[in-house]
Amino acid sequence: QVRLVESGGGSVQSGGSLRLSCVASEYSSSYYYLGWFRQAPGMEREGVAVVGEDGRTSYAESVKGRFTISQDNAKNTLYLQMNSLKPEDTAMYYCAAVPANRNWWLLLPQEYEYWGQGTQVTVSS
Repeated sequence: QVRLVESGGGSVQSGGSLRLSCVASEYSSSYYYLGWFRQAPGMEREGVAVVGEDGRTSYAESVKGRFTISQDNAKNTLYLQMNSLKPEDTAMYYCAAVPANRNWWLLLPQEYEYWGQGTQVTVSS
């Protein structure tokens, strides 16, 4: 069973940056891809970014040009570099694993089988 542990959340002012990390254990990149989701209070969980086949990436429109997803396979660690943060980026951020044979690029929460506990990101104006 894949285990995912996020870290790196915190409170920043608008325009600031944060880098989230997610360490995956009992994980094989041959069978699962890793992505980031977020959920604000009272809102549905939404996909942020994912690294899929051959290192291809997919991003939500709202974060394109500001967030960068990357993965260090040697460390089984997924990262999310978040720049130019806005108050609307405030949410709990989750790392998740999707089977490689799913439509991973669509960032649909129901396709993802394993989830971390989340790390809170708060952006003040």
